[in-house]
Amino acid sequence: MAADTHRDPQDVGYTLPVILAIAVHLMVVVFSLISLPTSTAEPDSSSIVQATLVSTETFTDQAQQITEQQAALSRAAAEAEAEEAEPEPEPEPSTEPSQEAAQQQAAEEAAQREARQAEEQRALEEAQAQAEEEAQRRAEEAQRLAQEQEAEAQAREEAQRQREADEQRVREEAEAQRQREAEEQRAREEAEAQRQREAEEQRAREEAEAQRQREAEAQRAREEEARREREAEERRAAEAAEAAMQRQLAGEAEAAANAQQAQQAANSFINIVRRAVEQAWIIPPGASNAMSATIQVRLGPSGELLATSIVTSSGDSTFDRSAMQAVEQAAPFGELRELPADQQRNLRQFNLRFTPGDVR
Repeated sequence: MAADTHRDPQDVGYTLPVILAIAVHLMVVVFSLISLPTSTAEPDSSSIVQATLVSTETFTDQAQQITEQQAALSRAAAEAEAEEAEPEPEPEPSTEPSQEAAQQQAAEEAAQREARQAEEQRALEEAQAQAEEEAQRRAEEAQRLAQEQEAEAQAREEAQRQREADEQRVREEAEAQRQREAEEQRAREEAEAQRQREAEEQRAREEAEAQRQREAEAQRAREEEARREREAEERRAAEAAEAAMQRQLAGEAEAAANAQQAQQAANSFINIVRRAVEQAWIIPPGASNAMSATIQVRLGPSGELLATSIVTSSGDSTFDRSAMQAVEQAAPFGELRELPADQQRNLRQFNLRFTPGDVR
């Protein structure tokens, strides 16, 4: 009975460490895979182009780590089997039945070890499968994250381009607005300058019109003054003409009276001279009534005879000489001094026409 209950202390001492070692390696693998995506540095959001490089070396390193862990587990399992395979010191059999019991117990223990090894192998394979599955999932997750980051980077790049385009459009619109405002300002300034020019021109036209009106007023005033002066001059001239006319009429009347008087005096003097000459004229024998001679007589201031000359001859020298001798015999004519001086001047030269029947 004592031989049946005997157990090798190594059966309990190697199983638990192997399981713990497998569990520790599995935890290391899991933690390394879990911390893998977080170890990637977040790209700078301020960069225009962002990208995440998923290196194949990471997955290679992970697979290598898993392979190394599997190799370590395999070595640990092999060492445990080698230690269990060492021959144990067999106790000296006391009897034949106890030897059979020991062999049976050894067979049972070998079967248990094989079962444990199989279980450990399955656990190792399951751990490897889980590690590979987790690594695959992590790789897919990393690839998905890389794609998402690339998409986000492209979206950020597109957003950045859009912002730049919007900013450029805003700048262009602002520049266009500034140019429009500048054009409007220039247009307002030009309109104001045009308005001022038109106002200046209007003022100039008004001043010119006012100047023209002033000049017209001055011209009308001058014309009015000239008209008044002309009218005054015309009145004065009319008055003067009227006075002159009156004087002329008076003078003409006086002159007419004087002329009449002078004519009368002249006629009277001529008649005196003619009668005196007729009395002194001795008509030559043989003179006919058809004969006629005109003698010019010039007298001095006192009526004395200065000269006689034949103006028209009768054709008969005796007749002409008798007429001249008649004038000489009748002179002087003192009645000339009794006439006014102007009449004396007019009567100091005259003509006498001699015909046998009359002296004129």
